Amino acid sequence: MKEMDTIGFLELTSIAKGIEAVDFMLKAADSTLLMAKASCPGKYYIMICGQVGSVERSIDIGVQIGGRYVVGELLIPRVHPSVIKAINMSEIPETTKAIGVLEYYSAVGSIIAADYAVKAADVSLIAIQLGTGIAGKSFVVLTGDVGAVEAAVEAGAKGAKEKAMMINKIVLPNPRKELVESLIQ
Repeated sequence: MKEMDTIGFLELTSIAKGIEAVDFMLKAADSTLLMAKASCPGKYYIMICGQVGSVERSIDIGVQIGGRYVVGELLIPRVHPSVIKAINMSEIPETTKAIGVLEYYSAVGSIIAADYAVKAADVSLIAIQLGTGIAGKSFVVLTGDVGAVEAAVEAGAKGAKEKAMMINKIVLPNPRKELVESLIQ
């Protein structure tokens, strides 16, 4: 498997342009497609990974092809591996001392916040939900000790501040198991 130390992400408001952009992005450089899908409300998300230079080239081409339909772009070198794993995959931890949630108006915000959060404190990502069925919004759910979750939520919020508009953030100590299970359905 290729080295996946860098992820690139594009968010477009045109599904057709998104599909076209994916084709050009994959032909432009040696990047691996992690996700390409239509989402609510009529957005198209593209996520690739690979080495920094390849991902940069692919994103540049995607932005060029997407043109005025590009509403978000992101490149994260040295991304934390759990960010890639948590995108649209959910996992219930055995114990949950606290959960933190960061909610954004765009998918880019949650990806950035998740990376900052897991690098800042000893937390685990439960899920990163990107826009499908939630009006294009996104959110991150993470868990750990209360202090670690508080630190991670603050780091994630601060790290994504320049690139994305946050809707809200919370930290819940000792959440009920039923609540945690409901977050990943």
